This record gives sequence, structure tokens and C-alpha cells, in this order.
Amino acid sequence: MNGISTFGTHQMNKNGRSNIRIEHVSGRSALYLRDLWTTFVDMQWRYKFFLFTATFAGTWFVFGVLWYLVALVHGDLLVRPAVQPHPVRDADADSDRAFLFSLESQTTIGYGFRCITEECPAAIILLIVQLVLTMLMEIFITGTFLAKVARPKKRGETVKFSQHAVVTSHDGVPCLMIRVANMRKSLLIGCQVAGKLLQTSLTKEGETVRLDQRNVPLRAWLADFELMVIMNATVESTSATCQVRTSYLPDEILWGYEFPPVVSLCPNGKYVADFAFFDKVLKTKSSPIEQQRLFTHRLRVAFNRGEGLSLINPPSSFLSSLSCKL
Repeated sequence: MNGISTFGTHQMNKNGRSNIRIEHVSGRSALYLRDLWTTFVDMQWRYKFFLFTATFAGTWFVFGVLWYLVALVHGDLLVRPAVQPHPVRDADADSDRAFLFSLESQTTIGYGFRCITEECPAAIILLIVQLVLTMLMEIFITGTFLAKVARPKKRGETVKFSQHAVVTSHDGVPCLMIRVANMRKSLLIGCQVAGKLLQTSLTKEGETVRLDQRNVPLRAWLADFELMVIMNATVESTSATCQVRTSYLPDEILWGYEFPPVVSLCPNGKYVADFAFFDKVLKTKSSPIEQQRLFTHRLRVAFNRGEGLSLINPPSSFLSSLSCKL
């Protein structure tokens, strides 16, 4: 690594978002357009509202032009005598009225003095085409709005990880411990937790492999690594699967510390979780150096065997501790 710390910053932010920017992808715009649904769902709200407004205004304008051309071809725009039989649309026709007629047709708010007649088949066909196309467009846009609002990602934002991980003894065994809490009263079903230890490694051929996840040892407190924690669960109310992620750098893993109790029992028999102590840590009486030596050896063995993180206790509805038993 030429003495440069690869993991001086998070590869994955604390909120679970990737900190890697993708550049110089050939044909990225075309790829995004082929997957319009995901593109629209992932779009930020300000761009979504702008696109929503521009799409409807654009269709009104385009079909307004088409209605204007139909009226022009049929001769409705010419100076008419007092009585002109069989117009395409009743009432005087000009560009403003053509636009209003397009808007009224698409939104079905009523024509007033503007309406089509049976004398022009082209107008009837254009009305059918406009209604069908705009109906499909409204279904697509409404679906993307609902999908974005109902994404399990929003449910995952109500799950909180501790700012630090700690290494302490649990039942005489050194453990890497992480605290996680469900901020809602509704349960998360079937929680599964996995840990990924990311580290840059150098192959025998001299190639630097970044973000290597295979058999990576943790070399005490001087190791250059990033620990990713991933929790998958099913939302009780919607049965949708959500994923919550966070990561820890070496300086965010505290040796010889432990989490203080957060849950207490009130006199009325209810449990209370005080989140003022959620991210706080306390020093333990055992030696951090001894814990580091035992932890380094056991963690190397555990990750080489493919063992990951597991719950040390059955998860409660609002608070659990995660531990890698070594």
C-alpha cells in the first residue's frame, strides 16, 4: 500500500451509503434509460417533481400543437362566415384555444365551448391516442411516487447503529460488540446480521487488490481495514425486506470498553430505553492490551473460517447487541 492508508475514510458511510463514486462509464445514460423504472424511483425528489411537472406540461403542449394542426388542415383557422358547417371543434380555434383543448381533454375537466364533432375522424383518433398515452404516463408516474414513498429503505432509517464498536469480554470470551436499536414499536422479523472485513491486500504478482474480503487477518490495532455490518430483516407491517448497513474504521473500534445499560424497568412495569446512553461507552477493568492480543488471534481464525457476526441475545423489539464471539 506504499505507506498510504487506504481506509482513512469510510468506503461506506455510517448511514450505509456507498462512498465510492463511479466515473467514466461508457453509455451510462443509455443504460439508465433502459431501466426507466429504477431510474425514476432512485431519482431525488426535486428532480422527480420537476420531471412530473415538465411531463404533463409537455404533453399538453405537444397535443395542443397536434390539435392546432388538425384544425388547420380542416380549415377551422380560416376566417369563417357567420355560419360555417361541420367544424372539427366548435368555437373559434387558435393556438391558445388548442392548448386549452388539449389540457381539458387530458384532464377531463370539461370542454365548455370547445369540443370535437363527428365530422373529423382525425380529431377522434387524436383524442383516443392522447387519452391512452396520458393514462399510461399517469400510471407510470404515480407508481414511481408510491414505490419511492413505500421503499423499505425508509424503514431502515429508523434502525440505529452505535457510533462505535467495542472490544470487551463477554462470559470470559473477548467479543467485538456493536449496539443496534429499532426506533419503532413495530417489530423487524427474521433479523440476520453479517460482517465484512475489508482490507487492501498485495498479491504475489505485486497487484494491489482493494476491498479484498477473503481471509483477511486483523493485525491488532495498527491494521488498516474497514468493518462493514449488514443487517437484513422483514418489516412486520408490510412484509417487505429491508437492509441496514454501517461501517467502522479502526479508530472507531474501542478496546477495553463496554456499553452501559440502556433499558430500565419503571415502577409501572414498563421498560424504558434511554437513548441518551445509546452511544456512550465505559472503560472495563480488564487490560486492553491483553484483550487486543486474544482478540487479534481469535478474529483471524474466525474470519478465515468464514464466521461472521451473530446476535449474542435474542433480539428485542427495540434494542439488541451484536457480537462476534471469538
